[in-house]
Amino acid sequence: METARTLVLVAATLTCGLTAGLFYAYACSVMPALARVDDRTFIEVMQRVNVAILNGWFVLGFVGTLLTTAAAVALHLPSDGHDVLPATVAALVLYAAAIGVTRSVNIPLNDELAAAGTPRAIADPAAVRGRFEVRWVRFNVLRALLCTAALGCLAWALILNGRS
Repeated sequence: METARTLVLVAATLTCGLTAGLFYAYACSVMPALARVDDRTFIEVMQRVNVAILNGWFVLGFVGTLLTTAAAVALHLPSDGHDVLPATVAALVLYAAAIGVTRSVNIPLNDELAAAGTPRAIADPAAVRGRFEVRWVRFNVLRALLCTAALGCLAWALILNGRS
C-alpha cells in the first residue's frame, strides 16, 4: 500500500507540474508575445490555441492532476501517514480553485472569443480583444499561482512521505 501511495503522489506532482508549467508559460511568454501583435492576429491565434489545446495530452495533465491528487488524499486517509494528509488536502483545494477559475472565467472568455467569429469578418476587433485580453491574462496568472502553490504542497507531501 505504501508503494501505491508514493506512486500516486508522484503522479499528482508530475501532472500538477505540467499544468502549472503550462499556465506559467502563457503568463511569461505566450501572452506577452501576443500583446505585441495586431488585434486580428491576436484573436486568430487565441482562437486556434483554444481549439488546439483540447487534446489528450492537455487533459492528461489538467484532469489527471485533479484525479491523482484526490486519489492521494483518499489513499492517505486510512494510513498512518497523516503528516502527508494536510499537504495533499491543501494541494487538492488549491488545484480545485484553479479549475474553478478556469471554468468560471477563462473558458467563458474563450467561448466569447470563439463566438466573435472569423477574425477577418469582425467589425471591431479592438473591442473583441479588449473584452478578452486583460481579464484572461489576469486570471491566467491566478491559475498559474494556484497551480504552483498546489505543486509546492505536493512536493512537500512527497518529502514528508519519504520521511515516514
